[in-house]
Amino acid sequence: MLGILSGMDVNESMPWVEKYRPKTLDEVIDQEEVVKSLRTVLRTKVMPHMLFAGPPGVGKTATAHAFARDLFGPEYIDVGLFMEINASDERGIDTIREKVKNFARTIPLGGVGFKILLLDESDQLTDEAQHAFRRVMEQFSSTCRFILAANYSSRIIEPIQSRCTVFRFRPIDERHVVEALKRISARENLSINEGATNAIVNLSEGDLRRAINLLQVSATLSSKIDEEVVYRVAGVARAADVRRLLELAVAGRLVEARDALRNVLYVNGVSERELLVQIYREVFYLSIPEEKKLKAVSLLGEIDYRISQGATPEVQLVTFLSHLASYASEGKGR
Repeated sequence: MLGILSGMDVNESMPWVEKYRPKTLDEVIDQEEVVKSLRTVLRTKVMPHMLFAGPPGVGKTATAHAFARDLFGPEYIDVGLFMEINASDERGIDTIREKVKNFARTIPLGGVGFKILLLDESDQLTDEAQHAFRRVMEQFSSTCRFILAANYSSRIIEPIQSRCTVFRFRPIDERHVVEALKRISARENLSINEGATNAIVNLSEGDLRRAINLLQVSATLSSKIDEEVVYRVAGVARAADVRRLLELAVAGRLVEARDALRNVLYVNGVSERELLVQIYREVFYLSIPEEKKLKAVSLLGEIDYRISQGATPEVQLVTFLSHLASYASEGKGR
């Protein structure tokens, strides 16, 4: 996880995600099983190829850097023992043939006996590039170890997965997100109330990177951060507003529901895709029969697809609200 450091010598203007990144494995939190295994590797100096798998913002890349620093020392990048490549930027076979191969083939200096190459976003590599990468892993395993970081391990071909020890990263627990927000707020001289903290935790959904970014953007508006500021910078609607929107539709007050929808979209500037996600969260709590909730969720997926294909968002969302109204009236008539 992106740990919270103390006494860091950092550029105050840098992004807070980088500013508060852990320097050592001791500062990685809420990934105890992964850290325990990596400490064993540090102790034995016997390192397999590794696949870090898990959702975004839980510390896969940060953990790889912290591990390399603990293994090679603070100058791990400058001495040429560690290299990071982001496969989402360079996802073709040429990257594997040139950058990866050239780094992996050179004999490392120092007593460890191998170098480390971090292939971030490795699930973005094309199949052709992944097969080329598998051959590189086989050829240069004596001089280089590979850490692959992926949001979706299922997109990594089986021959690569079978050559790696897989470490599963989990979403960051809410308690640790709250602790991180409080620590950063204290260091940055911010005042953040409980409502704002809860809003950031709910919006980030275990993604600490997003939580820290939301806090930093909120701080650009005010040093006193409340729930209203967080929702404004996040570009999402308040849960209460979405719930009221759906309840108006369920009550059959479609014109009022449409007006509330327009207020959310055009006055508050909420993205229609974000609104769809929020509606999905709230629809299960509506006072309509369970089978109607299933139909509503199915329709919501269809509307999401239509909007992605260029349909008018307001028309599609009003269509959804009208179906909610009809579901409610059917339930009352039974």
